[in-house]
Amino acid sequence: MVTGCTSDPGGPSAPASSPGQQQKSPSNASDLTDQKLGEQVEKTLGTAEVSDSDPLFVEAGLERVGDGFHSVPELARGHSCKLSVVCAGKGKISLSIAVKNPVRRTLDCDGVTFRWRLMASAAPIKIDGDGMPGATGMVGWRLDKADK
Repeated sequence: MVTGCTSDPGGPSAPASSPGQQQKSPSNASDLTDQKLGEQVEKTLGTAEVSDSDPLFVEAGLERVGDGFHSVPELARGHSCKLSVVCAGKGKISLSIAVKNPVRRTLDCDGVTFRWRLMASAAPIKIDGDGMPGATGMVGWRLDKADK
C-alpha cells in the first residue's frame, strides 16, 4: 500500500499514465524541480519499484515539503518496524513520531536518509513530517517490517 496526501493531479503521487495516454509535462521550473527531487527521494528509499507483494513492505509515500506528510500506519502489536525518511531540496523538516516515548527530530533536506526503529504497541503510532519556514523540495517515507 502506497499512501499520500497530495491531491494535485500532476503531483508526485499521481498515477502513471497508461500506454497511449500522453503524459503531462511539468508546467514550470518548480514542478520540474519537484519531479527531479521526487525521483531522487524514491531512488534513495527504493520505493520506485517496491511491490505490495514484498512481505516486509508496510507503506511508503512522497509529498511536497510544503504539504508535509501524516501517517497512522496499521501495525501489529509487538512487531518491530523500520522507518526511513528522506528530504531533498532546501531547508529543514520537523519529524515527529508519536510512540510510547515520542521522538522529535529536525532533518535537513539534504537527501540523506534518517532511519528509526519502531515497536508497535496498543496505541496507534502517528508519524508527521512538516516543512519548516522557507523549506522546499520533496519528502518521502518508507515503513518496513523489521527482519527477525
